[in-house]
Amino acid sequence: MGQTPMLDKKHKCFIPCQLFFLFICLNRAPFTIANDQFVYFGFAQANLSLDGAATITPDGLLELTNGTFNLKGHALYPTPLHFRMSPSGYAQSFSISFVFSILSAYPDKSADGMTFFVTRNKNFSSALPAQYLGLLNNQNNGKASNHIFAVELDTNENSEFQDINGNHVGINMNSLHSVQSHDASFFDDKTGMFKNLSLISREMMQVWVECDGGATKVDVTLAPIKMAKPARPLLSTIYDLSTVFTDTTYIGFSSATGVIN
Repeated sequence: MGQTPMLDKKHKCFIPCQLFFLFICLNRAPFTIANDQFVYFGFAQANLSLDGAATITPDGLLELTNGTFNLKGHALYPTPLHFRMSPSGYAQSFSISFVFSILSAYPDKSADGMTFFVTRNKNFSSALPAQYLGLLNNQNNGKASNHIFAVELDTNENSEFQDINGNHVGINMNSLHSVQSHDASFFDDKTGMFKNLSLISREMMQVWVECDGGATKVDVTLAPIKMAKPARPLLSTIYDLSTVFTDTTYIGFSSATGVIN
């Protein structure tokens, strides 16, 4: 309790979602929930709620962090969405896909990572940078009252969160402790095997996050940008998201930098 977040390395984290033609054919419908669907072909004219270090670059990239130490950045879709069906309270099925690249200021060392999240709260003023990824803090981490679902692209191993390594993807519920995680990799349909990826390789990668509300199943798939969606997800877990989602929720991205030790 009261511990100052200390993660080494600073980084820039970009989400160039559908900026170029190459990405358009892969991301035809990057977000769908019930009757809601929207696509961003670059962010130059996008209506997003930004805070902290997050900004839109002149060429339409969403930049979450800029390499300065101990900063956090968030980008949220400003309109609330309904992830639970009323009056039943069941979680809605949804899918999202996005393209990202992490450009570390120190390419031979790990950075901090980023998350895609669904939450009831648009205010992240109390969230900490570094290993907390601008999402939670050392007081509320793990509390059910957070009502946060997140997929983390984590590039630093933190023992307090029982991370498996410094290059993994995790599914998180109200906590930075992942309910399930896996080395960053993708399923090669030709060989039937997983192949490793480096999240700080500076390469463009695509993520698919899909939830079957009826089956309470969450799938997360990762792949290089030039690939179609692999047949097998990287992560698949059974979790009743109706216990996490509230009637009104927001979606967005978060990222944070730490300090050099």
